[in-house]
Amino acid sequence: MREKLTLWALFCLALVLLPSPTASVAVMSVDLGSEWMKIAIVKPGVPMEIVLNKESRRKTPVAVCLKENERLFGDSALGVSVKNPKVVYRYLQNLLGKTAENPQVAQYQKHFPEHQIQSDEKRGTVFFKNSEEMQYSPEELLGMVLNYSSGLAQDFAEQPIKDAVITIPAFFNQAERRAVLQAAQMAGLKVLQLINDNTAVALNYGVFRRKDINSTAQNVMFYDMGSGSTTATIVTYQTVKTKEAGTQPQLQIRGVGFDRTLGGFEMELRLRDYLAKIFNEQKKSKKDVRENMRAMAKLLKEAQRVKTVLSANAEHMAQIEGLMDDIDFKAKVNRAEFEALCTDLFDRVPGPVEQALAASEMSLDEIEQVILVGGATRVPRVQEVLLKAVRKEELGKNINADEAAAMGAVYQAAALSKAFKVKPFIVRDAAVFPIQVEFSRETEEEDGVKGIKHNKRILFQRMAPYPQRKVITFNRYTDDFIFHINYGDLSFLSQDDLKMFGSQNLTTVKLSGVGNSFKKHSDAESKGIKAHFNMDESGVLLLDRVESVFETAVEEKEEESTLTKLGNTISSLFGGGSSEPSANVTEPVQDEEEVPPEAGKDQDEAVEKPEESAPEKPETEEKSQGKNSKAESQTEEKKPDKEEKEAEKSDEGKTNGVKEDEKEADKKPKPQKKSKISVDIGVELEVNDVPDPSPEDIEASKKKLQDLTDRDLEKQEREKTLNNLEAFLFETQDKLYQDEYLAVVTEEEKEEISGKLSAASTWMDDEGYTADKGLTQTLLLLTAMVMPVSHHVVRTTCSVLIRRQSIQPL
Repeated sequence: MREKLTLWALFCLALVLLPSPTASVAVMSVDLGSEWMKIAIVKPGVPMEIVLNKESRRKTPVAVCLKENERLFGDSALGVSVKNPKVVYRYLQNLLGKTAENPQVAQYQKHFPEHQIQSDEKRGTVFFKNSEEMQYSPEELLGMVLNYSSGLAQDFAEQPIKDAVITIPAFFNQAERRAVLQAAQMAGLKVLQLINDNTAVALNYGVFRRKDINSTAQNVMFYDMGSGSTTATIVTYQTVKTKEAGTQPQLQIRGVGFDRTLGGFEMELRLRDYLAKIFNEQKKSKKDVRENMRAMAKLLKEAQRVKTVLSANAEHMAQIEGLMDDIDFKAKVNRAEFEALCTDLFDRVPGPVEQALAASEMSLDEIEQVILVGGATRVPRVQEVLLKAVRKEELGKNINADEAAAMGAVYQAAALSKAFKVKPFIVRDAAVFPIQVEFSRETEEEDGVKGIKHNKRILFQRMAPYPQRKVITFNRYTDDFIFHINYGDLSFLSQDDLKMFGSQNLTTVKLSGVGNSFKKHSDAESKGIKAHFNMDESGVLLLDRVESVFETAVEEKEEESTLTKLGNTISSLFGGGSSEPSANVTEPVQDEEEVPPEAGKDQDEAVEKPEESAPEKPETEEKSQGKNSKAESQTEEKKPDKEEKEAEKSDEGKTNGVKEDEKEADKKPKPQKKSKISVDIGVELEVNDVPDPSPEDIEASKKKLQDLTDRDLEKQEREKTLNNLEAFLFETQDKLYQDEYLAVVTEEEKEEISGKLSAASTWMDDEGYTADKGLTQTLLLLTAMVMPVSHHVVRTTCSVLIRRQSIQPL
């Protein structure tokens, strides 16, 4: 009987360990803001839900605390920042994809002087140096945050989640977007897409108003002021017809304006400095509070609270116990004083609106409504200035300003996942920054003087929709050459924005094998060197491939009889035909768009040439040409008939001349069929903006993060085991004095059990909570001391039950 029970227990345990049918089906989104992140999930039976963190809050601070033997996130990390700000890292967005010379790095150092920021000699980026052993890049710290967000989502969904859509600011350039992808890679997340936060908000707004969208275009502006930046976005909603799904709603990003440094955090810093000034004026201490990092961290936390309260109240009392040298601080602040501190910030509120209108080439009259997004838009003065700037009766507040981006992103995650089926909603995002291709070519003037001519071709215009593929053809190269991928005209940015933007040069492309391809196919006609580009769903530009394309004439076979064609068709249906593709033939991508030559350029200098849309097109043309030639010959055959009738009345020589013309027409060559040959060209890329970490560096970072995660898990398991042991000791000690146990336990047994419990308690008080040898020592203690006690208690319990209920033992 006991063996049957054991087998049954093992069977139940095996069922528990079997993977769930819905394992790894859920997807998540992370709205990655400067100060906060919001996480949402979709899983079977749970459509779009915000994840609650361990404190049961719907948003989590983007903060990570790194102590020597401890790592904390979110609110726990913020709690440490007041006591020891040096080990807490926040506002990491401002450092992603930035070189050490970027003004935003200097600004970050000014805001957080407690951190030691150093330059990475290998990449030119920055990293935090806490000690010789603890050095982390912004990407690694962000990877920790993303890994933590994944853990929260998995705990909430009760199943593993690896697929995610992550929001980023629309103004992130190529280097910044790649940095977020690198952080997600270090965290072990599979990024389905990076979606611009303004696009995610627009998608969330459209999904819940699907019925209101029709064939008439509706223009809406979203004004998003968060903690670190401000973005204004003009979106057009309209139904469009698609081949796959019929008529469906669509959103199109028409214009984007932004201010990288305008947000609630800058207001809080102004208020913090104001409170520090008041404290110094009170002269309760001889020291300057601004030189005490811990005191300034306390003032910043209080400034954040006071700013929030002043959004709803005209005045409020700021107070901190033991601000510095055990001196309490107390001061009254009113809204007028706060607004006076931020006058220049409020003057910048209309800037993004004007930029968005200019980018979209629209006027305010065409905008139906302006909707507020982001926590900083709750500041009354911001709303007053914005309302005046947009000249509307009121501002829209009909979406969740905090969670709209997370909900829109998770809808997109469900749409991209193969596990869910959602109603289609077409999203046409737009590239904020133009990208162009630049190259140089040697030219020779009429007088024989050689020179260098520089050419530029716009690859993606400002506000060009993506995802999109483009192809550029270089016609005047017969040997290996170099071209450059750079940003286009950025004159719409201010000088300060240009400095923060960073390098305007993206990539240098070195091609090899061009000359060999021409030597190999010297008898064929060159159609140029084609470079295929792809701006993917995340807004990241990729060079898919480069190929050298040739065309060669092929003899056209005689037209097959109907029976022969039928026989070949039947043969191919039953596997008789060859399924192998022709060598070196590459079918062009259907959705690629050829970049047209610039107007006013000589054809000799035009590097772009229209590409055949499909390989069938030339055949179609030849077939149509064949029909036309047959029609012409039929017409020519009819003419001699008429001429023969006339020839009866005329001389015979004229008829002979017509027959000779017919013979000459039959001798005319028929149009030849052409075959396309494609040869892949070697490509070497040299990144010019911010070098990517090498694969070895990525793996090292992944290992570093995994080691920290393993350490955290080990600590959690140790604490859980110790808590269970402590609870077991108290419970067992208490049972020794219960009547049921006293009735069956002898004094010797009681003393023996009490001795073992006492020894275990002594170990826990002395060493248990600080044990640094992992779980081994704790588990050994459990086995050596507690298990005999447990067996005795179980045996005692069984004896009591047997005696009281007269149950026969098995």
